[in-house]
Amino acid sequence: MTKYIGFAGTYTREQSKGIYCFELDSEAKKLQAVQAVASVGSPTYLTISEDDRYLFSVGQDGELGGMRAYAINAETHTLNQINEQLLEGRAPCHVSIRDGKLVTGNYHKGEVGLYSVNKDGSLELGQFVKHEGNGPHERQEKSHVHFAGFTPDGNYVVVCDLGTDELVTYRIEAGELIRHDTLSIKPGSGPRHIVFHPNEKTAYLLTELSSEVIVLAYHADDGSFTEKQTIKAKPEGFTDTNDASAISISSDGKFLYTGNRGHNSIAVFQVEGETDFLTLIEFTATGGDWPRDFVLDPTESFIVASNQHSGNLVLFERNKVTGKLTKLNSEVDVPEVVCVKFLNEQK
Repeated sequence: MTKYIGFAGTYTREQSKGIYCFELDSEAKKLQAVQAVASVGSPTYLTISEDDRYLFSVGQDGELGGMRAYAINAETHTLNQINEQLLEGRAPCHVSIRDGKLVTGNYHKGEVGLYSVNKDGSLELGQFVKHEGNGPHERQEKSHVHFAGFTPDGNYVVVCDLGTDELVTYRIEAGELIRHDTLSIKPGSGPRHIVFHPNEKTAYLLTELSSEVIVLAYHADDGSFTEKQTIKAKPEGFTDTNDASAISISSDGKFLYTGNRGHNSIAVFQVEGETDFLTLIEFTATGGDWPRDFVLDPTESFIVASNQHSGNLVLFERNKVTGKLTKLNSEVDVPEVVCVKFLNEQK
């Protein structure tokens, strides 16, 4: 079989029912079999456990927001809720998992959350750390934490704060987040997401407001970062509103991809072998409006782009030698789609 299972998180402001499941048939080069698998308010971001058994989703229930844990049915790929941890206020916008720890970034609250994941997949509340500060852009009136994840060595939690133009590193000690290091980014740039090169020595920070990629050296010995290069992630001549969205790197470390909402494209960069610096190759139109996210499939032969405003997933074939993308004649409707994640194993 050559089928891979993906899950899509959405907003539920209009027609969406919650979390959707779909298939990628890599032999037929086709997206198919879309079904709603969990009813939850605005599950905009998802993450899946390393063993593919559990899915964790942000979600909103009236005035309460937080996290939900689901067991993934290995046969039907439907989701069975295990438990939820909801608090007053808006839900997080990002979630990551590693080694039984789950961290969240909350854009509206400007805070980082730490949860424990039990062996049965259930979540336990931990600690929440609130950020303070602002920036010069009109959207930077306060802290807006947009990403919380782990460094490749697992020693630190790294946080992108769009509102304060900061990249913040935390240690986890005795189950608590301890602020460790802070890198100030160019004022008004709006750090959104970060990915690490497979060599674990370089990181790539995507800024939403300035639509740039900042190449960073990661110093594992002390959990700090230093800037190496800054490169535009949108066309130089594009003057309309553009909010950079997602960022991903191929597992061989040769190509980096970023999303553009406004220009409605994926930027393709080549990674230079000696320096890890970036060179822009091309922009590929995403076949829809407002590409909030995209994901490489487990074979890395394809990329699936999620266009929020047009409500569609669009399939692209990826040339592993050149890094370039080719739009295929395959797309499926997923209303208000935001985040896309794949299971690692074939169906």
